[in-house]
Amino acid sequence: SEAKPPKEETPKGLSPLKAKKTPSPADAERRKLRPGSGGEKPPEEPPFTYQLKAVPLKFVKEMKDIVLKESESVGSSAIFEVLISPSTAITSWMKDGSNIRESPKHKFIADGKDRKLHIIDVQLSDAGEYTCVLRLGNKEKTSTAKLIVEGI
Repeated sequence: SEAKPPKEETPKGLSPLKAKKTPSPADAERRKLRPGSGGEKPPEEPPFTYQLKAVPLKFVKEMKDIVLKESESVGSSAIFEVLISPSTAITSWMKDGSNIRESPKHKFIADGKDRKLHIIDVQLSDAGEYTCVLRLGNKEKTSTAKLIVEGI
């Protein structure tokens, strides 16, 4: 019966120390891995502040109007293209002021700084004003162009 108390006491005495010591190397490792891994960033360094100062949010190449003749356009596709900077910015697309969702009709292509809106099987009803909205942090820029479908 005398063997019991020491047995219980030893883990109790050790565990607080162990609990304190063990996480730190692992934590350090985790911190080292985090910034580059694309996982959550450590709170002490907000990921965007440096980037926003260093890289102005901009359209390197703005959208251009697309003019299609109805006879040629039906069944063909139109592609609006912008070049943005920096490539970490998020783009979304609008037609006549309302958001476009990706669908069999509208494909969004993002390749680094190159962003495209692909309108498949153009009809007269697709004519209108298209806007690319660029967002980074709390900044926002837009580029607008028209899709013109000329009747015969």
